Amino acid sequence: MYLKNQGFDVVERNYWQKWGEIDIVARKNEIIHFVEVKTVSRDRLEDQAGDSYEPEDNVHPWKRQRLARVIQTYLLARQAGDEVEWQVDVLSVYLDREGSLLKMDWLEDVAL
Repeated sequence: MYLKNQGFDVVERNYWQKWGEIDIVARKNEIIHFVEVKTVSRDRLEDQAGDSYEPEDNVHPWKRQRLARVIQTYLLARQAGDEVEWQVDVLSVYLDREGSLLKMDWLEDVAL
């Protein structure tokens, strides 16, 4: 719903290959966005100050390699061609211990 409210058209969710998965494929302004969703739980949002771990920290180099490979597969399977503009984004989700949303951060055009 967050992406739809931001003007995105969600094309696909959980695109899976044995070498990796794309959480969300969305389109906005003729750009394909491959969205990696990362979540962390905290007692309160204020606890973030004492905790240096951020959800996006979990996008390790090996995860980036796997993402690059599965994105190539996705684009080839959809016959998107070289002219298609695309980017990788990270959606960081902060939940409290009961699972209620505290906040979300959108990191655009993350380098693989």
